[in-house]
Amino acid sequence: MGFKLGTNRGNYATSGEIKTKMRFGKKTGGDGSVPGTPVIRVPLDEDVMGEANMDGTIYVNEQIVPGSREDRQVINHEMRHATDMKLGKLEYGDNHVKYNGRVFPRETINGKDMIRVEGEWKEAGDHDFPWEVDANNGNGNGTV
Repeated sequence: MGFKLGTNRGNYATSGEIKTKMRFGKKTGGDGSVPGTPVIRVPLDEDVMGEANMDGTIYVNEQIVPGSREDRQVINHEMRHATDMKLGKLEYGDNHVKYNGRVFPRETINGKDMIRVEGEWKEAGDHDFPWEVDANNGNGNGTV
């Protein structure tokens, strides 16, 4: 017995807007939910827009307006991290970050979360970490 794929449900345009059969955001109440990945709005530090967590959830800063362009950008970026985690490409731990098989040590130094990359300690949240560069490039350099 063979496996049969369903019909093609590709993209289509309505009034100049690209749409798909899978809808997020407006069709799910505007909270930005992604099937299989809960999006939870929480208070985060002022400079933190979102976080992808090892438990499969995504935190979005509660200060971001649900359904806004910024909201979509944050969810898209964090979804890339969540996908990488599900695939085993990215792993966050208390003492390390593992990405593409490389382990990057992680420590608290002078009260700051620091990660060692290429021999240099950098504060977590910097956007030149390899996993951040890939997540930004995967969604058009941070744009939706």
